[in-house]
Amino acid sequence: GTLLNVSVSDYDRSDSLLLSWDEPEGGAKGYLLALSSLGSGTLLQNGSAGPNTTSFWFHGLTPGTRYKIKVTATLACTDTTSQTITAQTSPAPVRNLSLSSGGSAASLRAAWAHGLGWRDGYRLALWHSDSQTLVRNVSLLPSASAFLFDGLLAGSEYALKVSTLAGSSRASTSIHQWTAPSIPTQLKLSPGSSTSLVASWAGAAGAAWLHLELRNLLTQKVSTTLSARRGLTSYTFQHLHPGTQYWLGLSATAGSYTVVGPNATAWTYPLSPGNVTLSSAEEQNSLQARWSVPGGQRDFYLVTLREGEDSAPTRNISVGGDNDHVTFHGLSPGQQYSVQVVVVAGPYRASAHSTAAWTEPRAPSDVSLSSQGSPHSLLASWEEATGEGYLLVLSLAEHPVKNSSLLRGVTSFTYEGLHPGTLYTFEVSTVAGPYTSSPRCISNWTYPLPLEQLTLSNGGHSTSLQASWRAVSSGSTGYTGTLRETKSQEQVRNVTVESDRTNVTLENLVPGRQYTLEMAAVAGPYRSPVRSATDWTYPLAPVGVTLTNTRRPMGLSAFWNKAAGDVDQFHLQLYSKSHAAQRNTSVGPNTHNFTFLGLSPGTQYFLKVTVLAGPYRSSSHFATEWTYPLSLANVSVQPGRKPQELHVSWVESGGGRDHLVQLSVAESLSIIRNVSVPRGVTQLDLGGLVPGSRYRVEIISQAGPHRISSQTAVGYTVPLPPRSLSASAVSMARALAVHWETAPGQRDGYLLSVLEEGSSAPPRNLETGKDSTNVTVAQLEPGTCYLVRICAVAGPHRSHPENVTGCTVPAAPTNLSLTNPGSSSELYASWNKPPGRRDHYHVTLYSLSTQSRIQAQTLSPDVLNITWTHLEAGSKFAVQVTAVKGSSEASSINVTQWTYPLAPVNLTLGSPSASALVVSWAVVGRGAEAFVVDVHDTGSGTPIGHTVLGGDARSLIQRSLSPGTRYSVAVRATAGPFHASTPNRTHCTRECDVLLA
Repeated sequence: GTLLNVSVSDYDRSDSLLLSWDEPEGGAKGYLLALSSLGSGTLLQNGSAGPNTTSFWFHGLTPGTRYKIKVTATLACTDTTSQTITAQTSPAPVRNLSLSSGGSAASLRAAWAHGLGWRDGYRLALWHSDSQTLVRNVSLLPSASAFLFDGLLAGSEYALKVSTLAGSSRASTSIHQWTAPSIPTQLKLSPGSSTSLVASWAGAAGAAWLHLELRNLLTQKVSTTLSARRGLTSYTFQHLHPGTQYWLGLSATAGSYTVVGPNATAWTYPLSPGNVTLSSAEEQNSLQARWSVPGGQRDFYLVTLREGEDSAPTRNISVGGDNDHVTFHGLSPGQQYSVQVVVVAGPYRASAHSTAAWTEPRAPSDVSLSSQGSPHSLLASWEEATGEGYLLVLSLAEHPVKNSSLLRGVTSFTYEGLHPGTLYTFEVSTVAGPYTSSPRCISNWTYPLPLEQLTLSNGGHSTSLQASWRAVSSGSTGYTGTLRETKSQEQVRNVTVESDRTNVTLENLVPGRQYTLEMAAVAGPYRSPVRSATDWTYPLAPVGVTLTNTRRPMGLSAFWNKAAGDVDQFHLQLYSKSHAAQRNTSVGPNTHNFTFLGLSPGTQYFLKVTVLAGPYRSSSHFATEWTYPLSLANVSVQPGRKPQELHVSWVESGGGRDHLVQLSVAESLSIIRNVSVPRGVTQLDLGGLVPGSRYRVEIISQAGPHRISSQTAVGYTVPLPPRSLSASAVSMARALAVHWETAPGQRDGYLLSVLEEGSSAPPRNLETGKDSTNVTVAQLEPGTCYLVRICAVAGPHRSHPENVTGCTVPAAPTNLSLTNPGSSSELYASWNKPPGRRDHYHVTLYSLSTQSRIQAQTLSPDVLNITWTHLEAGSKFAVQVTAVKGSSEASSINVTQWTYPLAPVNLTLGSPSASALVVSWAVVGRGAEAFVVDVHDTGSGTPIGHTVLGGDARSLIQRSLSPGTRYSVAVRATAGPFHASTPNRTHCTRECDVLLA
């Protein structure tokens, strides 16, 4: 057919399609148009067009939908031609598209509502506006309605294009938006000069614009505003006021977003003051500082007054920024000052200094003039006065003798080569800068010369001292002095003597006391340097000297009374005629007794007490006394060479004369012996005493009127050993019975020692009372021999031991068994080894069948079994095992057992009648305990008879049998639990007796 060349377009209308076609050759009468769904084929719209029409609009379509369109042309002669095409409407753009940062500096969120109709998906393109760079290109599903762009630049403008895709068509919508700006950080504002401030910050890349506002905080007026594009990090503000505080505010702008950033304050540097001067004020001790006010502003002036050459700050005064002077009052006279004026503006300062100025000085105070004991010099001194130095003048009778100038810091001056005893006048003035103070005056005398060769002595007197000296050559109008007790420095009396005398006697003094006399020459109001002399009055001897024994063996106590007066110490001399050495000691003046220790015991001593006062001494008469003798040491009482003797020994400790040895019975304390021995003897033997008895010995020593006893010593005589000692075994017990007879004398008890023979174990010890004559030693090992040793005990001593040997009964064997190994002629016996020891075993085998002893054997102590052979078959035997130790025995219980019997022999069967069988057999040897005859029906296997016969039986008639029946017969020999059987034999009973007849 004729082609129509149908084409379709939407002309950017998403709900309409425009069809265009070519008119066919020869024209057409009209056209029919049909629009249906591409998927279902459902007719949605139809239309018609007249001739000469070549286009048609379909309206009211769904955006983004694929359609099938058929165009039919009606030709002449009712012919038609048609063409079908597919077309898709353009998609509808999204609605309500938004792009927002939500305050974020790094992300933007796009959101939209879906347009009408269908779509294949979305494509999002994000562009950075400044650089026109494509940042993101994203394809999304058709159901998506939002998307978050992150990782963006702060404070930047972005353009978003959202395209709705449907086939090859798309519908786009665009929108612009800014990310929130980031706040610059680290804002700093610092002075560049007195008229400039430098601002700097970091992090400025996150804002499109930065806005800076500088404000004068004094006037609260904005000084400068500045808007800077992205990237600026510092700025210098010029033409500002010196010493003024400014406030800088910073904000960041991006699109519609503005973020207030940090702020900072700073001061411009202030200007220094000019023409600073310091000069005297009208008031005394005052100075006034002046300066020229600099330009700009300031908070205040800090005026510092500095003192001295080192310019140490002494005062600080703050005055308002409009002042130009300040006055300092109450300053130190004669002091050098300077002033520093500091302009303070915030944390910054600018300063200027003045030249030095002085205050008028004052004259020194506390002026003194002293000789310090020297007759040829005077020392002038004064309190330090502030200034540069001093002017000194020394005059004699209003005529200057010497003028001097001294620098500051010196507060004394010594004038040498002056005349003794002369009155001088001293003047001193202070100099400070151009000023000199009025003078201070004072007068004083030089000292006279002292007296010479002063002495003081007692001349052997106890209550007076005499003083003498050589007169001075000149300058003395007399002598004056003071007598003092040297130790207490208490004044006793004043002494005044005319200038023509050179001695004086001092009466009514205390004996033995040291005195000091101080004397000086007098001239005018002064005394010369003092000369002194000292000596003691003679002491008096002590009285009432005694020597007393302290009742301690080596000590004597001395006692005495002090006579009138003083003493420095007492010297004690103690000696003995029997010893070359003597004891010397010194004690204080307040001591009136002393004890001498460590003296020789039992010795007579003599004592002399001497009193000392300075270099002088006086002694008492002699006193005498004896020391106590020492008690004898190490008194020992030991047994003598015989049980009836004691040996006494001791050690002499020194001193004393004879010793008396006293012996008593310890229990009664009655003295039975008194033996006197001379000094030097240190041992004694005492005989005729009772063996094993306890005695007490005490030794008495004597020196002069004193007696002392030794410590009591206790000793024992050795006891006699027991007699007739024996030890025997206790039947059926692991013990030994020990017996003995009592020996004469006494004892505390007996000590027994039991030692197992051949053992390295320590012996076993037992103690018994003194009246015991026997003891049973239990818990011993069975069948063991022991060495028993016994001795009598008295105190720590023992008699000679008595020995005896005894053996315990052995233990019987246990768990004896007698078993048959399956033999008719052998039996096996075994047992457990009993505890303890034994010499051997005695084993006896009895035949209970014949009531006779078959065998008896002796076995070594380590054998625990035996086998018996060649025994009688089918017999009952009994065995007994006996442990033997010396003459003692212990037997086990009897155990019985059978040997196997021998099977019967020569078994014969006969049938004497139709109902009976005759069974007979023979035996080998003795036979058996019994015989058992078993009869079975051979055909059925039914047991017919079971007969038990005695051991003497040799035959059996089995009756009540069935005629003509074969029977099986076996005979068993039995012996205890054992049996032996013949082989089974068969035999038939006879037929009926009638048939036989």
